Amino acid sequence: MTVTHVHHQLKEALNTLKETGVRITPQRHAILEYLIQSMSHPTADEIYKALEGKFPNMSVATVYNNLRVFKEVGLVKELTYGDASSRFDFVTTHHYHVICETCGKIVDFHYPGLDEVEDLTAHVTGFKVSHHRMEIYGTCPDCQKGHH
Repeated sequence: MTVTHVHHQLKEALNTLKETGVRITPQRHAILEYLIQSMSHPTADEIYKALEGKFPNMSVATVYNNLRVFKEVGLVKELTYGDASSRFDFVTTHHYHVICETCGKIVDFHYPGLDEVEDLTAHVTGFKVSHHRMEIYGTCPDCQKGHH
């Protein structure tokens, strides 16, 4: 992801927070920035470890609370796969996840054109569709090579 892209997404995210009346603290700013830059769906723990140098008085609980705030305003999705600790994903345009069944790695890929699935669903069932998620499972290249 390019720097300008990250910057643009961060700016939009901060605007969303402002509009919903959420105070933008340096910690929140840093957490958001980290989430946007990291395409690896970090856990709250990983975010905490990455930022504790900058914010020595920040706790894991702080990170969790902030992630919950972001989740409530729709900036962040909490991904729970199996029993692993939750991973957090900055909500961007349509992307899907492919998940390695061997090591649990989650990789994003973008695939446009699944909006018609929602339209079709709404049409056929009468539901008012809010969103959908698709998960694809397999074995990642590393595990295929037996690197784990």
